Amino acid sequence: MARTPNASRQTRTLFAEMLKMPGKWRYGYELSRETKLLSGTLYPLLIRLSDQGLLEAKWEEPEKPGKPPRHAYRLTADGVVFARTLQKKAVRPALRPRLAGALS
Repeated sequence: MARTPNASRQTRTLFAEMLKMPGKWRYGYELSRETKLLSGTLYPLLIRLSDQGLLEAKWEEPEKPGKPPRHAYRLTADGVVFARTLQKKAVRPALRPRLAGALS
């Protein structure tokens, strides 16, 4: 049984980036650069979200001979809905203004 999708900071960061172009296939390296997530965090997250049906994954053959095939990822329809829901829930509470002399 697949894990329930979570709303960790890393998950929200990845979905925010993927929502910029939800129908575009993206490589892990590209996502790592854009999100600043390290590979040890990003790739397990991509695999887990793919297993949960929120991302599609496919192998793409290299453009140049001698290069290995690469995985590409994009949001599924369910992934888009889930990502947008996360964005709505991620609204930060307003910061309270500091009162003059409160720390004196």
